[in-house]
Amino acid sequence: MQVTPELLSRFDLLKPLPREALEQLAPHASLARFARRAVALEAGVREDKVCFLFEGRLQGVGFTIDGREVGLYFVEPGDFCGELALFDDNPQPEFVIATTAASVVYVARNPLREVMLNTSTVSNTIGRKLAQRVRQMTMQRTLLGLSNIPQRVCGQLYLLINEAQRKAESSEITNPPTHMEIAIMLNLSRETVTRVFQALQSRRIVRRDGPSRLIVTDLTSLRRFAQGEEEL
Repeated sequence: MQVTPELLSRFDLLKPLPREALEQLAPHASLARFARRAVALEAGVREDKVCFLFEGRLQGVGFTIDGREVGLYFVEPGDFCGELALFDDNPQPEFVIATTAASVVYVARNPLREVMLNTSTVSNTIGRKLAQRVRQMTMQRTLLGLSNIPQRVCGQLYLLINEAQRKAESSEITNPPTHMEIAIMLNLSRETVTRVFQALQSRRIVRRDGPSRLIVTDLTSLRRFAQGEEEL
């Protein structure tokens, strides 16, 4: 399928670009589809492209010294990853895999880098994304250092809640990660994560509303567990 300027304009990063700039980028873009667990960006390889997610979900993952998989971040539709290629020629630091069937648009690095250098809106957006990623991964490292396992899981759930909703009494997480995906992010077993969820559900702190919504009915309690003020 040919990538059109109209398709490129659906991504937040590229939306502010004028039609002329999108037409210049379109010949350097390609569409790819991936099955679940397929690799969209490969660690250790000098990628010459940036990945924009059109449909599905991606996850950045790394591996510990003993070979265990650790989840680093999620990529949602409309977002992008692999942006470090725009700044240096070093290899891609982490794998990016599809956690569901996914469609992505690859845009060649050099043409996109030229756009970034000449368009302040694009460069500012990429800068904010990098800052967000650093903050997110710093928090992830903090969670991994917690010895209290329920606190670690509650902390991860709390991070998944939009900041604007954290002051409310209840909230919801749309398209929540599976127990296995949370386990990968926290270096735990899926069974351990499931037991924590069962405890949260029995105390009516969270409840499922189908596969695509997790309702946090008692946000105050979840926050206290996440901050270690109470034990689950």
